[in-house]
Amino acid sequence: MTKQFASAGDMTEKEISFSEIGRDLWAFTAEGDPNSGIIIGDESVMVIEAQATPQLARKVIERVRAVTDKPISHLVLTHYHAVRVLGASAYEAPQVIMSDTARAMVAERGAEDWASEFERFPRLFDGHGEIPGLTWPTTTFSDRMTVYLGNRRVDLMKLGRAHTAGDIVVHVPDENVMFTGDIVEYHSACYCGDGHFKDWPQTLEKIRAFDLAAIAPGRGDALVGTDMVNAALTNTADFVRSTYDPVARVAARGGSLKEAWDACRAACDPKFADYAIYEHCLPFNVARAYDEAQGIDTPRIWTAARDKDMWNALQG
Repeated sequence: MTKQFASAGDMTEKEISFSEIGRDLWAFTAEGDPNSGIIIGDESVMVIEAQATPQLARKVIERVRAVTDKPISHLVLTHYHAVRVLGASAYEAPQVIMSDTARAMVAERGAEDWASEFERFPRLFDGHGEIPGLTWPTTTFSDRMTVYLGNRRVDLMKLGRAHTAGDIVVHVPDENVMFTGDIVEYHSACYCGDGHFKDWPQTLEKIRAFDLAAIAPGRGDALVGTDMVNAALTNTADFVRSTYDPVARVAARGGSLKEAWDACRAACDPKFADYAIYEHCLPFNVARAYDEAQGIDTPRIWTAARDKDMWNALQG
């Protein structure tokens, strides 16, 4: 490669925030790094998103222990990506939950995703030597699952394809708060390299229909209040469409991947260039949009070698 991916040289540690977004509901955020969520029930705790390594997971656990001494009984993983799941062992949770589609994606492409993400974004794998291997759920579900943390009800739902084919959301009805994973972002670029551009806006509208009081997004600050929630949903949809549409027009006329990259930059740079991980996501987003526009429904598996081939094509 003539130069490294944008995040390969990003070694600056981000400032962590830990915000209560509803009664006994917390969002762990870090300036555009992957977020985690915490739901405190009557007798135990559910954590959403594990982080990339046990070392990083312990930063989440430290915040949990600052607000409760209840045991962590459930770990929910909204999708299969390495930066979300490989820290799971640190929680020692008896129940690890994914959608059945997400589990299938771990089996199909989990090892390749781990190797690819490690090369792209090494800072997020601080302490990677502790990772015991791929993270496998103890429990999966197809469309919907309800967990009771004592009297507190938590609904896990697969609303549609978006960031990946296996995305789920976590809804707490008593506070009308949702943990969306990377389906929703706030002032952070969406990573679309394994996404489904045409489905994503429809999935966002299904989230909007809940008329939520707050959202803990996949990246970026917690969204509290209906105005902030709706603005983030609209902005996420705009990011997805603004990425896909110019690339699709290039693909339709038989243009090259490099031409699609240039068209996407022309549309997206003025609106999103200051978003967290924008430069990191852009080449993968363009490559996936180009494929989808050509009728490739299932995202191709990313490997370190494919990453480099794609990057070289974009340099030309």
